[in-house]
Formats: sequence, C-alpha cells, structure tokens
Amino acid sequence: MDAKDRALVGLLQENCKWTTKQYANELGLSVTAVYERIRRLERTGIIRKYVALVDPRKIDKAFAVMCHVRLIQHTKENVMQFEKEVLKLKEVSECYHLSGDYDYLLKVNVSDMEAYREFMVTKLTTIKNIGSTQSAFVINEVKHTTAVSI
Repeated sequence: MDAKDRALVGLLQENCKWTTKQYANELGLSVTAVYERIRRLERTGIIRKYVALVDPRKIDKAFAVMCHVRLIQHTKENVMQFEKEVLKLKEVSECYHLSGDYDYLLKVNVSDMEAYREFMVTKLTTIKNIGSTQSAFVINEVKHTTAVSI
C-alpha cells in the first residue's frame, strides 16, 4: 500500500457511499485510478466488506453488556464447540478469545436487564463447558470506531 492507498482506505472507512469521482477529486487521482485501487484493495482482502452501521438506540438494543466467560477446560474440542455455539447467538455482536483470567469477552446488545437475564438463562449458560461468567454493564460509550488506524 502506498500513501494514496492509505488515504483512500481512510476515506472509505469514513464514508464508503461516496462516488468514485468524489474519492478521485479528494485524492487528486483519475476516476479510473481510484476504481482500480478499490478493486485491488478488495481483491487482496485489505477491504473485507462494506456494511451499514446501525444505532443500537434506534432499534431497542442500547443495553450493552461486556460478558467475560471462563471455560471449565481448555481443550481444543471445548474451545471449538464454545466458539461454534457463540456464533449462533444473535445478541452477541463481538466475541474475543483472550489470555488472562477469563477465556472470552463477549459484547452483548439487548433491550434491557430483563432481556439480558433471559439471554443468560436460556442461551449463554446452556452452552456446555462454561465454568463461570462475569458481566459488566456499559454505563457510557466513550469511544467506538470501526476504523482501523492506517
């Protein structure tokens, strides 16, 4: 990636709905050059996909919880099974396998405390090999970005 690619990726992360002409004007390149750069960035996997970012408050999913999960045992089978099951949980928007005291960190978005309890009781804790969980409720989102620093 050269400097123009980095600038283009930055612009795309900010707003991927511009026209190729708008990016070209911003970068001082031709429309064709920008089009080719975008295609190459997509083809090489630097750009994985384009998405719409939804405001959780507008769809009644503003109650955010960071849930730490500890497995009973760290066998490959248990890890793979847990990850397979978590992928099915629509309430989980993010899942990270961690080092340290807990094995996983889940970000869960639901409507309220009652919905979170229902999620815990009927979905998360039914997954085999979970030893314990610890939940932290988000008071305020200080910073959230989907952009990766380039």
